[in-house]
Amino acid sequence: MAQAPHPQKKSKLTLYIIISLIAGIAVGFGLNKTYLFDDNQALVNIDLAIRKVQEQTKQTSDSIALVQLENQKKVLGKERGAILAARDKKVEPFSLLADIFLRMIKMIVAPLVFTTLVVGVAKLGDISAVGRIGGKTLLWFVGASMMSLLLGMLLVNIFEPGIAMNLPLPEADDVAGIASTGLSLKVFLYHVFPSSVIDAMAKNEILQIVVFSIFFGVATAGIGEQGKVVINFMDACAHVILKLTGYVMMFAPLAVFGAMTAIIAQQGVTILKTYSIFISEFYFGLAILWVILAIAGSLFIGKRIFNLIKRIKEPILLAFSTSSSEAAFPKTLEELERFGCKDKIVSFVLPLGYSFNLDGSMMYMTFASLFIAQSYGMHIPLPTQLSMLLVLMLTSKGIAGVPRASLVVIAGTLATFNIPEAGLALLLGIDPLLDMGRSATNVVGNSVATVVVSKWENALGNPIPEGSEL
Repeated sequence: MAQAPHPQKKSKLTLYIIISLIAGIAVGFGLNKTYLFDDNQALVNIDLAIRKVQEQTKQTSDSIALVQLENQKKVLGKERGAILAARDKKVEPFSLLADIFLRMIKMIVAPLVFTTLVVGVAKLGDISAVGRIGGKTLLWFVGASMMSLLLGMLLVNIFEPGIAMNLPLPEADDVAGIASTGLSLKVFLYHVFPSSVIDAMAKNEILQIVVFSIFFGVATAGIGEQGKVVINFMDACAHVILKLTGYVMMFAPLAVFGAMTAIIAQQGVTILKTYSIFISEFYFGLAILWVILAIAGSLFIGKRIFNLIKRIKEPILLAFSTSSSEAAFPKTLEELERFGCKDKIVSFVLPLGYSFNLDGSMMYMTFASLFIAQSYGMHIPLPTQLSMLLVLMLTSKGIAGVPRASLVVIAGTLATFNIPEAGLALLLGIDPLLDMGRSATNVVGNSVATVVVSKWENALGNPIPEGSEL
């Protein structure tokens, strides 16, 4: 498609991102120990005071004392909110760098998905080819999703990271402040079928865009010679958007620096020490998932799997440092075509993957849900855990555009299985750190899926040499 960047420039961008990552951690650490030290210390003191009030509430039965303690808790909560807002304001210049970059990426994703998918579907020729490739794609997605969920369930039962928390069950009215997503078929279908493609694009509802694009592509192929004009136009648009992606990617190092500075300045290393067991075990689980995905991919493409991982290192690094697999979408699409996948397969499978094949997020959902249950000393029987997997498999689809989508799905699952929703508060502080790993894993999972489907369809050619045009 678009002209590939010179290999020297490409390696420089990766190098700049790594340098920005390290610089962001260093600057963030410095700010945490100086500029934000008083705010962070005040938050620690307020959290201790709130915990003390909660303990006193459980120990007293005097109604007057209970009212006083409840009022005290509300005052402390307001103070905590004010300090958090002030702290966020202080690091706003850094977080804005990441936010602006992500906004620029999001402005690209919807038109890129639409143009490439329409071209891909139209080139497939007929609805039977779309159905055949779609069936193979969904078969792989379901298998990979279930494997990721099972791995999360297995590891959290082996490691039992929540046991060390040993928390008392919270009050019934305690919530984490995250809206949960129910099991409503209506909600799911609304996330699948758009009422307006313009609205879907405005909200970056990827699954809705995919549905419209498939219909549009099939209809374009169905009108014969006239449709070729549309296909050529869409192909030209895709070239322009990928060229635009190259310009936007120049700002990636700044975004990485800003994102890492803001996270480390706010959370510091204390949060890493407090949750070190959970974080290390989760990342160990992601490493295992990478190995399993690589082995599964190698069964189809052999040793070329190593070349694939090497080629997508830049999208992986970008997804990791910005905590957004969406940010890596344009670059992943380009690298998969350079790897040898036919554009009609890449433009069909990859957008679907962003709604149906978020392997890192899937593993996190079971890991986190059962971690919260363990933290409150709740025993979840194996049959219940298996039914939880099925619930997560259904509720996780089609919400890729929802902010903090994993936490939203987990909130709904906790409510379904009577696990205290307030337990989500245990994860809010470290969720940005966990999101980095699962976003990078989502890129790996979708890349492997695209390559495997390409191989199934005999549409995997030789890789394009570095520095050559697509």
